[in-house]
Amino acid sequence: MSRPISFVPPSGARSYRLRTARGEFAVVDVPAAAGAGPRGTALLLPGFTGSKEDFNALHAPLAARGYRTVAVDGRGQFESDGPEHDESAYAQEQLARDVLAQAAALAVPVHLLGHSLGGQIARAAVLLDRSPFVSLTLMSSGPAQISASQQQRVQLLRDALAALSMAEVWEAVQAMEAAAATGGADEDGGLSVTLDSGAEDRDDLRRRWLGTRPAQLLATGRQLCAEPDRVAELAAVALPFHVLSGARDDAWPVPLLDAMAVRLGARRTVVEGAEHSPNVDRPLATARALADFWDGAGR
Repeated sequence: MSRPISFVPPSGARSYRLRTARGEFAVVDVPAAAGAGPRGTALLLPGFTGSKEDFNALHAPLAARGYRTVAVDGRGQFESDGPEHDESAYAQEQLARDVLAQAAALAVPVHLLGHSLGGQIARAAVLLDRSPFVSLTLMSSGPAQISASQQQRVQLLRDALAALSMAEVWEAVQAMEAAAATGGADEDGGLSVTLDSGAEDRDDLRRRWLGTRPAQLLATGRQLCAEPDRVAELAAVALPFHVLSGARDDAWPVPLLDAMAVRLGARRTVVEGAEHSPNVDRPLATARALADFWDGAGR
C-alpha cells in the first residue's frame, strides 16, 4: 500500500464526486497554478490497495508547470462506490470503461497516468479507445503479471479475505508487518499493506482500507497475478508513451520495465532513490519527469 505524505488535499484542490455515464467517482481535482499558463489536464489512476491520495504530493509541482491534475478513486476504491461481493463488477474491461467515462466527463483530452494496477487498467482503456488521450504514462506498471513473490503476497491476502472481515485482515496484516520489522526485514515497497508511520497516518490508512470493497481487492488481485503481455497491442496504438519507475521495484523488476519501454518506443524515466511508488518516495523528481514528458507529448 502506498503511504501518501498526507491524506489532506493540497491547497486549491477540490474534492468532489465526478459524475459520469457510469456512475460517480471520488476525485481530487487541482487546477493549474495562477500565472503558470495552462498546459493540459492529467487523469491519475492509483494502484492496488491505493487511492487518489497517493498523488497528493504531485499536484502542487504539476500545477506550477501548468497542469490540472485529477486523481480518482476507481470503482470500489476508498471513497468511490462499488459492490461489496460481486467480483464481476471489477473485471478489467469494466474498470477500463470507467476510465473512458471519467475522461469523457472531464470533457478535454487528457494525459493518462496509471500507477501499478492502475497502469494495467489505463492500458486496457487505451486499447479500447485511444481518442480521449494525449499520452499514456505507465508508472511502476509492467508488461504482464507481477513477480512470483508479489503473487504469493496477493494470494495470502485473497485467502485472508475469504475467511476474515476487512477489519480482521487489517489487524492481522499489521501484526505480521510489526513482527517482520522487529526481525529486521527490509520493506520491499511493493504491494503489501505496510505501516511505519504515526497514529494519524495509521488511522487514515485504516480508513482507506476499510473503505475499499473486498470484491475489488479479490478481482484486481487475480488480474495482477494473471495479466497477459499486451505490449505489442499497445505499441500499435498511435500515442506517446512514458514508462516511469523507481530504481528498485519488487512488483516488476526494473530490467523488465526497461525492456517494455524499448518495445513501446517509450520515453523511459528511472527516479533514483524511489521504489514502487516514486509519486510518494520522490514526488518532485517524479513531477518534473512527468511535466517534461507531457510538455513534449502535448505538442
